[in-house]
Formats: sequence, structure tokens, C-alpha cells
Amino acid sequence: MDLTPYKVTPAHVLVGFVTGGAVLSALGLYQPLVQIGGAGATIPLSGFGHLLAQGALGAVKTKGLLGAFSGGLQMTAVGLTAAILFGYLMAIIFNPRG
Repeated sequence: MDLTPYKVTPAHVLVGFVTGGAVLSALGLYQPLVQIGGAGATIPLSGFGHLLAQGALGAVKTKGLLGAFSGGLQMTAVGLTAAILFGYLMAIIFNPRG
């Protein structure tokens, strides 16, 4: 982050990784990376984009166009729920500074 221009914020980097993972997944280039890297390729932000794309593509095949909107959330629901739950618990347990 220190080497990026001042206009590139952490939010830009986050969106770039998620979008990059989704695009690579839609092109069929991310799955070979998952088979080589295993959890190292599925856990980071690009893996989240991969899951969103795979969920949307799978749901489109079964539900039609409406599946494009719901499929990604169904694939990532457990991870999103865990992140929200654990974040909330940590906020209750620890006193944040700032």
C-alpha cells in the first residue's frame, strides 16, 4: 500500500482483488489455481470473488436469470455469517481503542 498512488485506497485494492477473482473464475482460469494452491487460493479476497462467480453461474443454470442475483450469496452465506458473528463477538469482548 505504501507504493501505490495516493488516490488508490484500501477499498480500491479490496474491490480489485474480489473483481479479479470473479473475472478469472468466469474465464475458467481460477479453478486450476485452486487445485494447485488449495486453501491458499480459496481463502483470500480473490477466493471470495471466485465463490461469488461460481455461485452465480451455477444458479443461472438451475434458476435462470434470477439465479445470477441469489447464487453468489448462497455460496458465500456461511463465510459472511461467520465474519459478521465473530466480528460482533470480538467487539463485545474487547474494548476498541480509538
